[in-house]
Amino acid sequence: MKLGIDLGGTKIEILALDEHGQELLRRRIPTPRGAYKPIVESLRQLVMEAEEELGMQGTVGIGIPGAIDPHNGLVKNSNTTELIGKPLQIDLERLLDRQIRVANDANCFALSEAWDGAGAYASCVFGIILGTGCGGGIVFQRQLIMGVNSIGGEWGHNRLPDPLPYDLPSPYCYCGQRGCIETYVSGTGLARDFAAATGRQANAQKIVELAEKGDPDADAALERLEHRLARSLASVINILDPDVIVAGGGLSNCSRIYQNVPRIWGEYIFSPDVRTRFVPARFGDSSGVRGAAHLNSQGQFSR
Repeated sequence: MKLGIDLGGTKIEILALDEHGQELLRRRIPTPRGAYKPIVESLRQLVMEAEEELGMQGTVGIGIPGAIDPHNGLVKNSNTTELIGKPLQIDLERLLDRQIRVANDANCFALSEAWDGAGAYASCVFGIILGTGCGGGIVFQRQLIMGVNSIGGEWGHNRLPDPLPYDLPSPYCYCGQRGCIETYVSGTGLARDFAAATGRQANAQKIVELAEKGDPDADAALERLEHRLARSLASVINILDPDVIVAGGGLSNCSRIYQNVPRIWGEYIFSPDVRTRFVPARFGDSSGVRGAAHLNSQGQFSR
């Protein structure tokens, strides 16, 4: 049995899979906020309760909003600030008395889709999450590429390529930089852009709905998003040349991006014939927790 846990800012989800990848159990609880120890205890309790209910012990993989620093074992780059600087993996291994695998949640998403999702059987998969932020993960021959600094796939914190007049001035990012891709091609980035252009307030889902109903302002905002996304992914393709790019997160439900973005990105890619596919995730919101369960299926992480 493989246990996967998706540790999010608002909820913690656990999933149990059998040896054939079939779901045995799924459960969600609210994420404790304000302190580190209640989060660790909630994770321990979820594992123990799942194993007691199913009558067997499993491997454990955890996807977190952040990464484990390979040099000191502490959590870094997490927007769940209670985790920053804490030895999450070490503490859980002690409490559960076994090896635990921990990876960034976007990496878990990419692994899930490469394992048996929309990128199954592809040699190289780049998974992106277009949600509140903009995460990414790289899987090569079903092996997650973490990198020597545990930041493999973090495309969202590169600068937006070739900014156009409507992209300026570059917005500030929580990471301390300006003009990060995440500040443009995310749900919050789309809402910010729409408000700046129109003076109207709407979240990303509402903007997509307005565009589908023919609202010209919403349509223009999505067109700007598509051009920014095309430029950003073109840079990834020029470096990584993946077989497939799989999208998750709230904006991945906007069907028009899968036709429009590939029509635009050819202008920026160093090849006259671009065969990289751009597709939505097969498992949607469940990909993160499924990928966490698969963390124990692949030996040591590739660096």
